[in-house]
Amino acid sequence: MKAEFINPFLAAAKNVLETMAQTKVNAGKPLLKEEPVTYGEITGIIGMASDKIEGTMVISFEKSCILKIVGNMLYEPPKSEIDDEIVDAVGELTNMICGGAKAELAKLNQKFDLATPTMVVGTGVAITVFSDAPTLIIPFDTENGKFVIEANLMEK
Repeated sequence: MKAEFINPFLAAAKNVLETMAQTKVNAGKPLLKEEPVTYGEITGIIGMASDKIEGTMVISFEKSCILKIVGNMLYEPPKSEIDDEIVDAVGELTNMICGGAKAELAKLNQKFDLATPTMVVGTGVAITVFSDAPTLIIPFDTENGKFVIEANLMEK
């Protein structure tokens, strides 16, 4: 995956979470994913494709992190458990972050369509990606926990 493809995902995550959820995020150093399992307790997955590029974006949250994020988004106290409302919010966040990255990548003449996100609840869930591109992980810290964005985007 080209280095210029990763920055739009980083910027979009920071923008969406700081704007929509009043949650300050700090990005860590990107690294290569070695194991095909989810990071957190809830994960959003979205496919990206065009005639020139294809790939997947995955965002995976620790439970404490997503509960606080969704509470902030809804101006409510955080819930104690992941429920349907939290799952829906992860779908929306997946769409917004990938959509923000899509807009930035379009400025680099990399245009693609987005699939409907899929959400997975549970830890250590295996996700197989049918791509020869390596998957990069961007770890993020918040005051209430961690999340990661994984992206594998390649030109055809």
